[in-house]
Amino acid sequence: MNKQGATTAEAMLGQFAQGWTQALASIQALGKGNGGDTGDTGHGASWQFPQISFDPQQLQAMQQQYVSQAAELWQKGFAAHSLGDRRFAGEAWGANPVASLAAAVYLLNARTMMALAESAQADDKTRARLRFAVEQWMAASAPSNFLAFNAEAQQKAIDTQGESIARGMQNLLGDIQQGHLSMTDERAFEVGRNVATTEGAVVFENELFQLLEYKPAGAKVYERPFLLIPPCINKFYILDLQPDNSLIRYAVEQGHRVFVVSWRNPDESLREATWDDYIENAAIRAIHTVQEISGSEQINVLGFCVGGTILGTALSVLAARGEHPAASVTFLTTLLDFSDTGILDVFIDEPTVQFRELTMGQGGLMPGGDLASTFSFLRPNDLVWNYVVGNYLKGETPPAFDLLYWNCDATNLPGPFYAWYLRNTYLENKLSTPGALTVCGEKVDLGAIKSPVYIYGSREDHIVPIGGAYASTQLLKGKKRFVMGASGHIAGVINPPAKKKRSHWIREDGKLPAAHADWAAGATEHPGSWWTDWSKWLASHAGKQIAAPKAYGRGTKYKAKEPAPGSYVKAKA
Repeated sequence: MNKQGATTAEAMLGQFAQGWTQALASIQALGKGNGGDTGDTGHGASWQFPQISFDPQQLQAMQQQYVSQAAELWQKGFAAHSLGDRRFAGEAWGANPVASLAAAVYLLNARTMMALAESAQADDKTRARLRFAVEQWMAASAPSNFLAFNAEAQQKAIDTQGESIARGMQNLLGDIQQGHLSMTDERAFEVGRNVATTEGAVVFENELFQLLEYKPAGAKVYERPFLLIPPCINKFYILDLQPDNSLIRYAVEQGHRVFVVSWRNPDESLREATWDDYIENAAIRAIHTVQEISGSEQINVLGFCVGGTILGTALSVLAARGEHPAASVTFLTTLLDFSDTGILDVFIDEPTVQFRELTMGQGGLMPGGDLASTFSFLRPNDLVWNYVVGNYLKGETPPAFDLLYWNCDATNLPGPFYAWYLRNTYLENKLSTPGALTVCGEKVDLGAIKSPVYIYGSREDHIVPIGGAYASTQLLKGKKRFVMGASGHIAGVINPPAKKKRSHWIREDGKLPAAHADWAAGATEHPGSWWTDWSKWLASHAGKQIAAPKAYGRGTKYKAKEPAPGSYVKAKA
């Protein structure tokens, strides 16, 4: 290494080391907070500053290890570094010694900061928040995010004679105009044209939802219709993206008369809508409407994610009124017991919930863009910085991908609904305690739901952790079947059999011990999609086959208003 190179390397190492030292000092100072009372929260508790401390010997060992590894980097200087991170995997990184060294130093700091967060002595929630903050900081500060350090972006600018930088600026201005980061080429998709294309019609609508009925695939259908309630925090067509991965089309092809709730994207007219409104005037109204249209007293119902929480609440309210409309219930990646909420728990505490109650609890909207950003930053490298680098530094247009198009198609939430949901589920977990909540004038008791239940959870789900999904088995009293699928919140659910991808796990003895780990110890892996197992189970509760209806809806009260997917799903946040 020449003298100039050594000086540069030493300066870079010194800069990063200084940053790490300052971060350590800040965290240590945080741990020395006096725990001052911030005042009454209004719910009988006061909030105190979190207490964080570190084992001095462990800190000293970490510091010594850091200095040793930093010295190794300095001695190696501008020689090629083994980085082992896909953000720095391109050939340009290895060919650019300054960029390679910057990446190596960054990775050293990232490992050290994460080790520091893991070694913090604090309560579980504080440690989780510390880990999350460090992860966000390190993801944002990666040298790949900056043109001055990104060797690939620099090489592309040279190869294109600056055209990539010009395109990147155009992409940035376009994203500022549309109000969100582009994850896909959104011009390639249109709802109703090449996504959400299963044939059907709107047969009912009110201010909260449209009810879609789908055209039967054959001359006969099962006598008991099938109603799906998707989450209201995003749009229903995740269940109907393309013909070959549509759960809705699959259910139609299996011989079911399928109905789906398509939520309205709330605007100011729904700024005062509450949780009770969504239960009474949406979920319960949809159940009763399907009963009236089909003439069947018993129907099969499915709830996905928050849609499952809404469905469980609605069925409990109906049970309290002496109604038991569900011949079977399917819960997909649903939380009913909110004891284990995974990474989302870092956002939930008394001051945060109280802030939402004060700002929108009596009226207002939770912007869909804010919700979408929150979920994206749960996986910052994959869903944020990857696109910052590609779109802006390299001037690339992201490829057309239906799932990411759906992911960017945000939905608002009514403020009162959102504030109630945060407090009573995520913060206080009242839904899991019989009688702790009153909804639509009835005491909620999930144990009053006696229907057979199919409960699905995804093994790598970061939105609804597998333990949280499994916890429903301990709340519900009917005959239960629990199935675990591979992958995450969406990919695990949207896994058609024809793809022959992933696996699912079933416990053949049907036992449901208290802990998911104990269930998993006795489960057997089966290759491929869980859809086939669920389809057989659902058919066993669907009754006999009857002649398929020749028209949508029923009579003049429930007649086809417009073709599926309807107009509500097309409204933008």
